[in-house]
Amino acid sequence: MATGKHRAPNLQRQKVGSVVAAGAVPLVMALIGTGTANADPAQAAVTQPEHQAGPEFDAVAPNATPYVGQPMPANTRSSLQWSRTGPETDYLSPVGPLHAPTAVAPVPPILPPPGQFRFGDQQVPVPDFVPVDTSIQINDVAAGTEANLATFLDSVGLERSRSDRIAAETLGSAARGAAVGSTVAIPFAMMASTGGALAGLVAGIPFVPIGLVAGPILGGMAAYMAVSIPVTVVGAGIGAAVGAASGFLAPPRGMAPEAADTEAELVNA
Repeated sequence: MATGKHRAPNLQRQKVGSVVAAGAVPLVMALIGTGTANADPAQAAVTQPEHQAGPEFDAVAPNATPYVGQPMPANTRSSLQWSRTGPETDYLSPVGPLHAPTAVAPVPPILPPPGQFRFGDQQVPVPDFVPVDTSIQINDVAAGTEANLATFLDSVGLERSRSDRIAAETLGSAARGAAVGSTVAIPFAMMASTGGALAGLVAGIPFVPIGLVAGPILGGMAAYMAVSIPVTVVGAGIGAAVGAASGFLAPPRGMAPEAADTEAELVNA
């Protein structure tokens, strides 16, 4: 798949984008609990048309570097034009001998289905109130994390189908664990938020009238996050561990494509 030419990355812009995406992740994790989930690896492959070559846009100064873009399938919330359309699902290799990490080719990220957030084997529709740019950043961070994990697993000796399976289940289970943790934390976070709002009201008295409004709001938000975020992180960590173990222990299935071709040739001979 052609990747095209791209501008040199803007590190400051990437940093800001990552912060925005990371800040929106807890909201998305909460939505997963009520969204349409797909936790079956056999159904997790993304089937989309291959990217078509897009037009070349000649930028003008000060951005004088030409850019060749590829159009994404309609409503696909991703900017990763070097991505692939889905992992292997008909075959899962056995776990062979492992070794220390060695240099391997980077694993391409996976496109999310149109109009969906994708966290490994977990998918949920993008709510209408989430801005398009924010949803793209969230999917890009999730896909990049999954691809990096699969690359590491390749580097220690796992075959690609197994690396994809473990990476997808790790990320998907982390999202589900975060959603559970966030839900469990709600009543405790609400109580903490009430106390934080009262504390903020007292602290805001010297700054009347703004302090009487901003103090309770900031105090309530800080207290809510102080309780909710740690529980959400713990839930995500537990979920990631469970998903990684599940992907690692899943029994092999099917036949490698090259072996299937050889067997078919022998049968037809």
